[in-house]
Amino acid sequence: MVSLVFDRLELLIEKNKLEEIKIKKILIVGVGGVGGFVAEALVRTGVYNITLVDNDVVSISNKNRQIIALDSTIGKSKVEVLKERLISINKEVKIRCFNIFLDKNTIDLINIKEYDYVVDCCDFMEAKKLLIKKTSDYSIKFISCMGTGKRLDPSKLTIVDLNKTSYDPVAKILRKYTRDLKIKKKIFVCYSSEIPKKIDSKVIASAIFVPASAGILIASYIIRDFIQDL
Repeated sequence: MVSLVFDRLELLIEKNKLEEIKIKKILIVGVGGVGGFVAEALVRTGVYNITLVDNDVVSISNKNRQIIALDSTIGKSKVEVLKERLISINKEVKIRCFNIFLDKNTIDLINIKEYDYVVDCCDFMEAKKLLIKKTSDYSIKFISCMGTGKRLDPSKLTIVDLNKTSYDPVAKILRKYTRDLKIKKKIFVCYSSEIPKKIDSKVIASAIFVPASAGILIASYIIRDFIQDL
């Protein structure tokens, strides 16, 4: 049954390359609006080894944009809900969960060096900085998602070097951080050139279009990056 899942994929990506992709290990930090779509797209494209990191639970407010948010999952651990979903797509996948808030006190619970790719889809600035530093130190492939809230146009999304971003306050902070630490490695990010809408609310406005598209774009970039290296 599992082989039939990838019949059409094998028409697009050579079978020997899919076998190589199958053994890659990917770490995804943050499995909400962006990260959930990254994980699902990767599993549907033949990735078998994924680690999920998030300490949040599914809430009603997630239902407008997160692939794991259903009436039946409200109040449940996001990583556990997503794990169950991914296994229901391919029962042979190996999904590891860390139900933790990633910061300087918890990051060493994860052995970053064992991963082929680290994906940052979290909202916490300290975690983003820690992941940039760790992956740079160990020369691990890394991609980070910038802001997807307050935006409606997914066609404005692209993946570029962090230093080539604009209009994004998250990217601005991270650019300064990498300069201050004199990190020479290129940091690739998924970001939107759409100017965020000005909304008078402390709650970040959101719709499914941009975060979901960002997740799909990131997953596609990772797969294409793997193929290029094979």
